[in-house]
Amino acid sequence: MSFIVENWIWLLAAVASGGLLLWPRLKGGADGVSPNEAVQLINREKAVVIDVCEPAEFAAAHVVGAKNIPLADIAGGKGLPGNKSLPVVVVCASGIRSAKACTQLKGMGYERAVSLMGGLSAWREANLPIEKSA
Repeated sequence: MSFIVENWIWLLAAVASGGLLLWPRLKGGADGVSPNEAVQLINREKAVVIDVCEPAEFAAAHVVGAKNIPLADIAGGKGLPGNKSLPVVVVCASGIRSAKACTQLKGMGYERAVSLMGGLSAWREANLPIEKSA
């Protein structure tokens, strides 16, 4: 019991950080997938990968085979797949913009749109292939 009394601040910090990590799941935000789950969608279900980064970011590095449609252009629908039943994996640098894009895509009828959790950073950490535009 003395441990808890002496280290209450650290326990409070641990509970708060855990709560912040769980918050997106609890509030029912956009669906997210891990890099490995994204690879399964791509390989098994022919998922389309859309990168919502700005063109300069996309040129620096992106998921192999991804199509660049900046977040600001998503609402216009230009470049999106015509088949709305296909899974769409949305990628950005960290996963924040891709979650916003998923919300927009779901509103447009792309019910199988998912965000890559952790974005391109998580993709790299999983040692999955990336490419650069010339």
